[in-house]
Amino acid sequence: MVVAHNSPFVKAHNAASNQVYPVTNQLNDGIRGLQFETQKPNSTSAIRLCHTSCDLLDVGTLESYLTTVTSWLESNPYEVIAIIMGNNNGQSTRIAATDYVEPFQDSGIMKYLWTPSSSSLNLTDWPTLAEMIIRNKRVVVMMDYGSDQSQVPWLLSEFDYQWETPFSPTDPSFPCTEQRPTNQSEDVSRNRMYMMNHNLNIAISLSGLSDILIPAYSLLDEVNAVSGNGSLGLNVQNCEKMWGRPPNWLLVDYYNFGDFNGSVFQVAATANNVSYNRDSCCGTATTNAAAEIKRHYCLSVSVFLILFFSL
Repeated sequence: MVVAHNSPFVKAHNAASNQVYPVTNQLNDGIRGLQFETQKPNSTSAIRLCHTSCDLLDVGTLESYLTTVTSWLESNPYEVIAIIMGNNNGQSTRIAATDYVEPFQDSGIMKYLWTPSSSSLNLTDWPTLAEMIIRNKRVVVMMDYGSDQSQVPWLLSEFDYQWETPFSPTDPSFPCTEQRPTNQSEDVSRNRMYMMNHNLNIAISLSGLSDILIPAYSLLDEVNAVSGNGSLGLNVQNCEKMWGRPPNWLLVDYYNFGDFNGSVFQVAATANNVSYNRDSCCGTATTNAAAEIKRHYCLSVSVFLILFFSL
């Protein structure tokens, strides 16, 4: 499945954006994994969707986003999706697992949430998509850190169920090695799902600030391509050779860009030995990725720096 990296972060002229189209378009186009960061600016605030800092990019509440996703699920009763959240308040101030219950309840999505039978699952333990559809439990929810399944059983502790290749990658060769969780045995990894992080970043250093990561805009067409050096297609092939099976999840920025509209979905279809209709993507007609993004690049970085220095 293709995962939209930082799915909610859609805002023109902002370097912290990772997608062009909002979540309904993403799902209509074929995205089936929604990944994003969550934060609470203070102890009494609602959980919000913020990129790195709520002062940098705040796109609203988790509840509002989930309400939109729920509406799509109601209109598409035969679709299964995953929601993969980052608990990004900082290690000492993780958002409590129980705080996530209210926005999920109030959004109406609770009735679709799948609850596992065990606190960890191997590949063969998962239900089939058909089983999830029949039971109408069509949403899997995971969180990287801070889950407590004894209190919130539907909020899966991500790394008890799957692992990830290096995240926020800056290496265009995209290693297929496991990064999270750390120190997991190879035998365990080979028997669990895994997510291939394929969103290339570049680090910028300005005015003494270093290692500020932003998407590698000018390389999006190559990174999301079916073939070629650094492409999504080649990365899937490399990971399949290394692990004996293709990744379960392909995480990408700006999913609608590539060597053709929908190239990321073509890669996923090929990995699963199914066909893909190129005419089904994406959103509305788009121009070449490099041309479109470069028009906003300088302004985006300027906005980023203005916001950063105002903190």
